[in-house]
Amino acid sequence: MKMIEIWINCPERETAEKISDALLANRRIASANIFPEIQSSYRWKGSIEKDPEIPLVLKTREENFSLVVDEVREMHPYETPSIIGVPVEFVNRDYLDWVYAETEQ
Repeated sequence: MKMIEIWINCPERETAEKISDALLANRRIASANIFPEIQSSYRWKGSIEKDPEIPLVLKTREENFSLVVDEVREMHPYETPSIIGVPVEFVNRDYLDWVYAETEQ
């Protein structure tokens, strides 16, 4: 059993809530954290851009990553959303068991 966190930047809080609510409802994730607004700087189509974004962190089983990516792409307004899966190397066993109990593949 392996767990991951999935980091996604959203253009506003409503998008983060929409994504997290849908993934919780269909049991792709066990939990979500929506952070306060951050400033993002990045290169896009030859220009340097600076925009406010809302970080969203999802917790799920490793094998759900590709399913989450597919579902997020359907809901996210960005042409190329950042969807980054980070393996969780260390986690207490009862929390890991809870993540697996609350998610389906």
